[in-house]
Amino acid sequence: MKFGLRVRGGVLATLIMFAVPVVAPLAGMIISSPAAAQTVNSIEVVGNRRVELETIRSYFKPGPGGTLDAGRIDDGLKALIETGLFSDVKIDRQGGHLVVHVVENPVIGRVAFEGNKKIKDEQLTAEVQSKPRGTLSRPMVQSDAQRIAEIYRHSGRYDVRVTPEIIEQPNNRVDLIFTVEEGAKTGVKSIEFVGNNAYSSYRLRDVIKTHESNLLSFLGGNDVYDPDRVEADRDLLRRFYLKNGYADVQVVAALTEYDPTQKGFLVTFKIEEGVQYHVGSVTLQSSIATLDGNSLRSFSRVNVGSLYNVEQVEKSVEEMQIEASRRGYAFAVVRPNGDRNFEAHTVSVVFSIDEGPRTYIERINIRGNTRTRDYVIRREFDISEGDAYNRALVDRAERRLKNLDFFKTVKITTEPGSSSDRVILVVDLEEKSTGDFSVSGGYSTTDGALAEVSISERNFLGRGLFAKASVTYGQYARGYSLSFVEPYLLDYRVALGLDLYQRQQLSNNFISYGTKTLGFSPRLGFQLREDLSLQLRYSIYQQQISLPSTLANCNNTTTNGLLAFNPTPAFINATGIADPTGTGLGCFSDGEASLPVRKELSQGASLTSALGYTLNYNTLDNNKNPTDGLLVDFKQDFAGVGGDVSYLKTAADAKYFTPLVSDIVGIVHLQGGILNKIGNNELRMLDHFQMGPNLVRGFAPNGIGPRDINPFGTQDAIGGTKYWGASVELQMPFWFLPKEVGLKGAIYADAGGLSGYQGPTSWTATGEVNTPGCIRPTPATATVPANPGTCTGLVFDDSSKVRSSVGVGLVWASPFGPLRFDYAIPLSKGAYDRTQEFRFGGGTSF
Repeated sequence: MKFGLRVRGGVLATLIMFAVPVVAPLAGMIISSPAAAQTVNSIEVVGNRRVELETIRSYFKPGPGGTLDAGRIDDGLKALIETGLFSDVKIDRQGGHLVVHVVENPVIGRVAFEGNKKIKDEQLTAEVQSKPRGTLSRPMVQSDAQRIAEIYRHSGRYDVRVTPEIIEQPNNRVDLIFTVEEGAKTGVKSIEFVGNNAYSSYRLRDVIKTHESNLLSFLGGNDVYDPDRVEADRDLLRRFYLKNGYADVQVVAALTEYDPTQKGFLVTFKIEEGVQYHVGSVTLQSSIATLDGNSLRSFSRVNVGSLYNVEQVEKSVEEMQIEASRRGYAFAVVRPNGDRNFEAHTVSVVFSIDEGPRTYIERINIRGNTRTRDYVIRREFDISEGDAYNRALVDRAERRLKNLDFFKTVKITTEPGSSSDRVILVVDLEEKSTGDFSVSGGYSTTDGALAEVSISERNFLGRGLFAKASVTYGQYARGYSLSFVEPYLLDYRVALGLDLYQRQQLSNNFISYGTKTLGFSPRLGFQLREDLSLQLRYSIYQQQISLPSTLANCNNTTTNGLLAFNPTPAFINATGIADPTGTGLGCFSDGEASLPVRKELSQGASLTSALGYTLNYNTLDNNKNPTDGLLVDFKQDFAGVGGDVSYLKTAADAKYFTPLVSDIVGIVHLQGGILNKIGNNELRMLDHFQMGPNLVRGFAPNGIGPRDINPFGTQDAIGGTKYWGASVELQMPFWFLPKEVGLKGAIYADAGGLSGYQGPTSWTATGEVNTPGCIRPTPATATVPANPGTCTGLVFDDSSKVRSSVGVGLVWASPFGPLRFDYAIPLSKGAYDRTQEFRFGGGTSF
């Protein structure tokens, strides 16, 4: 970083050098009187325009007896210079008369920035101390130049050059211009690890925030060298090892070196891992007579035989201390101790429960929240002013504030209160932008091309509310949605969500019909534990089917040349399909949609009113890129609270992730569901489960399960009432590629099944000659169906055969968004299933 100062103002411009020592003006001091102390009768000030006369005189205070010696004059001179109000001060003393000559610093008319493209004027203006209408101070200008350079350094531009310029204006005014030559970004060219034996460098790069530069780095920012981020990475590495049993780990250093040949930094982390420890024993000891330590054992997350995990120890301490407080022991303190057995590689964990100091919270001071309301911050605390001080609850509040994602930094510290048993909690915050506007696009083999425009705000009006509006327009899917979430309903830790949506699914290669859904859903969310949550919801939506007229005109006239469904014995034996009417005249002869589709079309829009809940259990180590943990969803929906349909739908989904060897992650995925009929209402086809690659990869969307098999119709998938699925997958990195590329390979095997269609199989409208979707044969003397007014019955395949496949995949965590490519080969399938071996899906925001 380089900076300098130029002063320009025509012929009279004077070059000002920052290297001039502060004491230089002393060289201009003139003292014509002798050094001996003399009585000063008068002080004259010359050259002041804005600074009051008495203000300047006040710096020269005579001593006892009215004497003003050289020492006092020198002190006054230095004090005047230190005010920064004057560019020059001279003293002339003649007998008892003191003349102070001052040259006032000019007033800043405006502060401007030139050449800055990557950082906005507003941000730089907030950082510099030189302000319009303020006095020009050259040391301050120099400091501002350094501060601007520091801002650029944190954004990765180490070759920045900042030159302050002073432009003289009339009436002792100046304009201050900071000219910035930003330079190119200085990236991280290499990240290496020394001393890591238990985990590969590839795995550890996934732990830290700093990334190596690559061809797509311009879409991100973590490849830019930031010393603060590198230092934070040291702590991330240490926490990672401590979480996995390495109690003696030390991240000795993070060495950085600039390589001029690569024009970037080389970062090396030196690690001393130590050995891996398991938990040998867990003991709870209480020095509080009325509190049995073992009564808190159920709140311990540390189990004998498991890996020693510092995070679990910390969470155990927090939960035990909070539980003790709930039982009336407000000042109880839980302290963990670990005794290592270096030979057996075990740690004996002892939780000591003692009576802590009787300290109360006097105040909670919040600083730095310029936009977020105070109550939004205070409600994250389970303690308030006047309560007993509990460090565990303070730590929990700090973690909650960080999880809000409203702030760049959150730090809670304590200060002494008005007495020895009082403390003041100080919450220091730095807010960040919480609004998002995105234009996203994607493509999948199921939905085709898709584009979405959305705007959202996580901290709406500074009240902690979430609001989002989005519009989607695609080749086969279109719609809009409005969402609103109040995370603290009536000041309780209960989230209220409201969703209004409209979705339109057009007919495509996989379904012959389109659907249009308009719905509204309020919901309540409860965080039962850190890893367990419950959602209650009510859904009301209107759904309607659309079909081209050519797929809904069952034309059975004997003159129709397209009539083809007249099964012969050979055809019946080959296909197993019999003429459902016994007439040799079919209702699908010229290509109609399946009976359940046409029947729902004739009934018009239907209204569904349902109550439901979802129970979620989540112990994943990373929600975006998990390598360890369990994710379970169990949900049920009961339709029939009014509306036109009734059913009970149950579904469960579980995913287990576990690290294996050499950065390979194993994934086991189990899922299942069942649809039960309630009352006398017939189940609609639309309420059935529809499965495809979401159950077994290698099959087309809606490609698995019961299907209309009339060869002269559209052969629509009609769904099933019960399904199950199981999948085993191995994900592995491409070790020959840089970690930052984000590519992983996958191999997998899937199995599953869908069966149990219970929707309409016939369509009776007695007394109607022209039932919509089923025109009776004409003329009257022609062959007539056995039951006039009855459409041809549904002929469908409902095999419970196990479907299975094996395949490979490519997973790319790209800067454009998550992308996945799959190629799967079905090993077993039903006779009428439809396959799709290649599948692609992904999207982006820009």
